[in-house]
Amino acid sequence: MTSLASSPRLNQIDELTRGLELPFAALHDEHLTVIAEVLAAAWAELSRTQATTLLTGSEAEVNALMETRLTQMLEEHPIWEQLVRTVTRGKETLSYDGSHLEKRPDISIHLSARTPAFPLVVECKLIDAATRKGHDLYCDNGLKRFLTGEYAWATREAFMLGYVRDNSTITSALSPFLIASQQRRPQPYAIEELPASGGVPLLDLARSRHGRAFRYPTRTAPRDDPGSIAVWHLWLPTISPASSRSSPSLDRAGQEGPRQSRSGSQRSKRTKRAVFGS
Repeated sequence: MTSLASSPRLNQIDELTRGLELPFAALHDEHLTVIAEVLAAAWAELSRTQATTLLTGSEAEVNALMETRLTQMLEEHPIWEQLVRTVTRGKETLSYDGSHLEKRPDISIHLSARTPAFPLVVECKLIDAATRKGHDLYCDNGLKRFLTGEYAWATREAFMLGYVRDNSTITSALSPFLIASQQRRPQPYAIEELPASGGVPLLDLARSRHGRAFRYPTRTAPRDDPGSIAVWHLWLPTISPASSRSSPSLDRAGQEGPRQSRSGSQRSKRTKRAVFGS
């Protein structure tokens, strides 16, 4: 059951954030890059085993598969187990002022180094020109939720996944759309930094930064300012079942998991130090 918008419930926010400094300190880029690699490895494995659903299923069906695979990986990859407590789908959460009690981000990654009440939020959208699910809906029904205090309002970062069923890429579709949006007044996406490459070979990964105009209602200035948010965009291409069975790159991703190449163990150790300080 979904609750209707109501007046702010400051008692709910006060209890939820008691003793916490908002917003949380930003996560290290190295940490977020590893998470992107894990998300991509999960997708690669599903492309081998569940290609038909990835190609034709609903967004909810694909999200359910991603949640299941990411949870299974907690038992298979030590670094993922160290970084993450659990992965949930549709976990109810509050909006920034408590006016919404049942906001449901697509996927929530509960990090071991952060309180479970405030997970890393992953919002997911189909990108499919044939069904009119394009970059405009990706931004209006996804990206905007991070800017208005619906999702990830206590954190400085979030993820968006694009399940790509056409030939769209971040460079060919998302970036031109955001560039064009800067001519509108007021700017609909409060862009501070346009998408820039995440620097991971073979992944369509980029990071943009956006301003947030809401204020924490239980804090006084200047502690009421949430600051900007970095949104990491990972666009994942769907492929036909026949291609998934014969693709060597997907085989490597599925077998190696996140950074299990020869240089991967060193990267994992650096990541652990950056996140946990050990």
